[in-house]
Amino acid sequence: MKRTKLDSVISVSRLRSIQVLMGLLCLYFFLVTLEIPLISKLGFGLESYELISIPFDNDSKLSRLNSVSELARSSQDSVFPSRKMRFALPHRKIGEFKKVSGLIFDEQAFDNFDRDEFSELHKVVRDAFVAGKKLFQDIKLGKVESELLSRTNQNRTESCPNSVSLWGNEFVAGGKIMVIPCGLTLGSHITVVGTPRWAHEEKDPKITLVKDDDEIVMVSQFMMELQGLKTVDGEDPPRILHFNPRLKGDWSGKPVIEQNTCYRMQWGSAMRCDGWRSKPSEDTVDGQVKCEKWIRDDDDHSEESKATWWLKRLIGGRSKKVPIDWPYPFVENKLFVLSVSAGLEGYHINVDGRHITSFPYRTGFTLEDATGLSVNGDIDVHSVFAASLPSTHPSFAPQRHLEMLPKWQAPPLPDEPVELFIGILSAGNHFSERMAVRKSWMQHPSLKSSNVVARFFVAMHGRKEINVELMKEAEFFGDIVIVPYMDNYDLVVLKTVAICEYGVRTVAAKYVMKCDDDTFVRIDAVTKEVKKVHSGRSLYVGNINYYHKPLRHGKWAVTYEEWPEEDYPPYANGPGYVISFDIAEYIVSEFEKHKLRLFKMEDVSMGMWVEQFNSSRPVEYVHSLKFCQFGCIDDYYTAHYQSPRQMMCLWRKLLNQGKPQCCNVR
Repeated sequence: MKRTKLDSVISVSRLRSIQVLMGLLCLYFFLVTLEIPLISKLGFGLESYELISIPFDNDSKLSRLNSVSELARSSQDSVFPSRKMRFALPHRKIGEFKKVSGLIFDEQAFDNFDRDEFSELHKVVRDAFVAGKKLFQDIKLGKVESELLSRTNQNRTESCPNSVSLWGNEFVAGGKIMVIPCGLTLGSHITVVGTPRWAHEEKDPKITLVKDDDEIVMVSQFMMELQGLKTVDGEDPPRILHFNPRLKGDWSGKPVIEQNTCYRMQWGSAMRCDGWRSKPSEDTVDGQVKCEKWIRDDDDHSEESKATWWLKRLIGGRSKKVPIDWPYPFVENKLFVLSVSAGLEGYHINVDGRHITSFPYRTGFTLEDATGLSVNGDIDVHSVFAASLPSTHPSFAPQRHLEMLPKWQAPPLPDEPVELFIGILSAGNHFSERMAVRKSWMQHPSLKSSNVVARFFVAMHGRKEINVELMKEAEFFGDIVIVPYMDNYDLVVLKTVAICEYGVRTVAAKYVMKCDDDTFVRIDAVTKEVKKVHSGRSLYVGNINYYHKPLRHGKWAVTYEEWPEEDYPPYANGPGYVISFDIAEYIVSEFEKHKLRLFKMEDVSMGMWVEQFNSSRPVEYVHSLKFCQFGCIDDYYTAHYQSPRQMMCLWRKLLNQGKPQCCNVR
């Protein structure tokens, strides 16, 4: 009897437990139903997020589940639009690899957006994320692969003519550029027939190089350039050879020929020929001097000196070579025939049959990169002829630079916090730049030991096929973090925020460094410089600019709507700087609260954020010129504007000589 009563009590308890469980289950489904609309309102749907978030570890299912739950949590704030930009940054576990940045954008926050002092930049941000979402969908549908296949077939059928010629009117109609389909090779030569125009009055100080804006100077000059038309996309092509005769001279007041190279709008060291023959101690180019002599106005050309010159020549006999003084090779309104030939060591330029100058090849440029010739300035071009061109077609696809070898893959992320995290800003089509970084300073032992972690931060490129190759690159090397918006120079600041987020949430780095993909970083020197600051203090290390003013005119002008203040805050130049963990954490926190002011110049933005942080907690500013803004100096910490070949050159010098020495100029 007692056993029967006991059984009845247990049955009732079980029934009540089942009822409670059923009630909890219904409540769970009800809550999930409420959260589904919240998740669907995100700027990037879960389907698109899964498409680009391909995990590299074995815990792919767990990673994906965590991503979904993180998105759900972050979505709660994104459905309440306000006048500020709406973003959310999902929390992550240390050491959990993510190929896609945690930077999530809610485009619906702009539906009722009012115009204010930042609205133009906000609109650019919104359009960039909307376009990025569409691009992800196109990649998922497989449209890009078919386009890439058809373009590859088209490239295979492109011919490599042995010669190319254009008449003057054809040259002008083509934008004053002659395309050389397969570049140059050893022995290739180009002939330009033209006539310099009469000098004209010029007041622009950028052209006259005269400080007095009101001074009128007579100018006659032209520029002939070999350009790398196919080495970049969406950027100014590099000037592999810049040949600039100035018939009326420049600041020197004498006719001059200047030659140079230019990479990413940064000029190398100019080689000037001003009428004096190169010194015997100077290096030659294929046995030719760099500069020949011509008659100058300050030479002594009296009748006595001329007679003496002829007498010395007759007495000297044939065994003694006496140099002949030729006039400056270019004359206003006089026809000339100029030829450029590619030798073993450099380019040789002859005018009207005589050698004028030889320009040595510079690190970072190859003959096959020279796929275009442009001639501009005070000149009328009559014809252009290129011959002895290569017969085989080199691959100009930028991804050809990738070496898909396991030794270049990034090591797994550590489970513990790291000393230094380096975020490298890169563009989608910079395959060669990223590969050069992997093969050079990213081979430093500290990166292999996981005490230092480096990742590339890349947004989506305008060309779909570039993004397809980018995804393959990211999956193989494991060192790329994709920030899912359409890349735009004015929005580089979003990558900087993403670097801070990754450094704080993913690797918990003590210090966070930002640099560019054409920056060579001496990791040991940077770490040593950072450790000079007492541990626990907030720091901002780099090449600090003080009291810089915005440019209000020109190509890089900043309007008062964009920046109303007269001065910028102190800021470190963008190619390389370091901040402490607490500053990076503050930036992420302010970004999540939608209080972070964004400006199109990312280095100025960082200076502004550090200044705001400094108002509540003191920051130690550490300035060093060894964080080079332009080019390279010996004993550098970072070297900027380094081409892929220069990256490898710097790395070899560090390995072989053990000293931070620069490579030759471009």
